[in-house]
Amino acid sequence: MRSMKGEVVLNIPAEKAWEMYRDNEIISKINPEMLAAAQYIQGDGSPGSLRLFKLGPAVRGYVNESTEKIEKVEKGRSVSYSVIRGCLKNMYDPYRVTFSFTPMKGEEKDKCIAEWKAEFEMLTPETPMPEKARDAALGFLKSFEKFELSC
Repeated sequence: MRSMKGEVVLNIPAEKAWEMYRDNEIISKINPEMLAAAQYIQGDGSPGSLRLFKLGPAVRGYVNESTEKIEKVEKGRSVSYSVIRGCLKNMYDPYRVTFSFTPMKGEEKDKCIAEWKAEFEMLTPETPMPEKARDAALGFLKSFEKFELSC
C-alpha cells in the first residue's frame, strides 16, 4: 500500500483544533470554498459512523464529495476513516486518511501540529498520486487559524 502525508503548524491549541474538526457545524463554516458541508449520516462520530463531506468550489474540479466510514478515534488527538463513496473511491481503493492534532511543547503549547496522512492503492496506472487531496487538506487545516481569530 502507498502512503503520503503532510503537516502544518497551527497557531491554536490541539484541543481546539480537534473540537473544530469534529463539529460538523463549525467545520462547515471554516472555509466554505473548500468544504461546503459536513454531516454524520449514520452515527455520532464514533467508530462505525458515516460522515458525508460536500466539497466547495475550490476543490470541485478534483472531487465533489466523499462519504467516509470512521474507523478509529483517539479522543482529542486523531481520527481515521476510509472513503467508501465519492470521487476518491473511483480513483483509489482503499483510501484511508488520518487527521491528527499534536500539541507543541514548551513555550509553543498554544500551537499544534496538524497532520494529514493517507494510505491508498491507485485503481489504474494513470491514476495520479493524491497530491491535490493532500494540498487541499493542508490548506483547509491552515484555515482553522483564520476562522478561530474571527470568532
